[in-house]
Amino acid sequence: MFSKTTKRVHKACQTGLASLALLSVLSGCVSAPVRRGPTPPAAIAPAPAVVAPARLAIVRPPAGLENLIQDQWRLFPGRTGVAIMRVDGGEWVLGRRMDELFPQQSVSKTWVALTVLDMVDQGKLRLDQKVRITRDDLAVFHQPIRDQVIANGSIEVSVLNLLETSIRASDNTANDSLLRTVGGPQAVKSFIARKNLGAIRFGPGERALQSGIAGLDWKQEYAIGRRFYAARDAVPLATRKAALDRYLNDPIDGASPQAIVRALAKLAKGELLSASSTRIMLDIMSRTSSGPNRLKAGVPAGWSFLHKTGTGQVLPPVSTGYNDIGIMTAPDGTRYAIAVMMGSTTASIPQRMTFMQFVSRAVASYHQN
Repeated sequence: MFSKTTKRVHKACQTGLASLALLSVLSGCVSAPVRRGPTPPAAIAPAPAVVAPARLAIVRPPAGLENLIQDQWRLFPGRTGVAIMRVDGGEWVLGRRMDELFPQQSVSKTWVALTVLDMVDQGKLRLDQKVRITRDDLAVFHQPIRDQVIANGSIEVSVLNLLETSIRASDNTANDSLLRTVGGPQAVKSFIARKNLGAIRFGPGERALQSGIAGLDWKQEYAIGRRFYAARDAVPLATRKAALDRYLNDPIDGASPQAIVRALAKLAKGELLSASSTRIMLDIMSRTSSGPNRLKAGVPAGWSFLHKTGTGQVLPPVSTGYNDIGIMTAPDGTRYAIAVMMGSTTASIPQRMTFMQFVSRAVASYHQN
């Protein structure tokens, strides 16, 4: 007879790991019953013989969840970091490679947006303030705003609109335009340091970052059409691989999964921004359109989820910087911050998605009120 906890995990694995691509990788979900640690004692309220709700007594992560994450993380190919933090009802953190630096890629747009909103809180920027974007400001890779700029020569967009486009649609030109508006990378680094966010680096912006990873020096002509791809294809393979290896070994935009989830927890608790700016940031993240089949797809019905994805370059057979970070909220209001950072992996896209879904589904299956 399985325990209730084991049944929850067994059910979660049955529903969430149906992908044949990861059937062998995730086989541990349906093996032996999950190992359980000792149950922490209930906290005692000041009044005699009155026991506080169990949720107030949770100060350690469930042993079964930690073991389950360990088992599946160990079997997943490549270098991956995972961090999970319970934000409410007794904080705890668990994960693997939690304190190592992983490439953030577009996850770093989070810190640009927070820096913008912090400047709004200080009265140094306005949400309705217009930012002019020309062809010389265009970036690389995903930038839906580019067509408008090319069609009109230049456009003016509000700070709020750029925040929406940068976070929700992960637009690189929108992000770099915000970065330029706040004063460049140093302004973001200063925000990270001032808010004590820990092991979170910030890179030079999308153009310099992506060209450097590819072994190129940025030229503005790369922003048009597929010119960046053509230039990258012309780089000798050995040169490109050396540049990518340097980046992966010491990512200029690196961050530790633990620092990320702790930063998300601070955001959720209103410790980074004003109440109004916190609401704006969380609302935009709740409408993120990228990565619908990553962490989000493992979040059960009745829970809410907000997040920011990141996706790096590929040099076959290795994919880099495949990430998702976010906040899950249970029906009772308890929040969990999650970061899954795939620094480098040979797993297929469906396998990567299935692993992320496994993590978010496992968190929900071990939730206790």
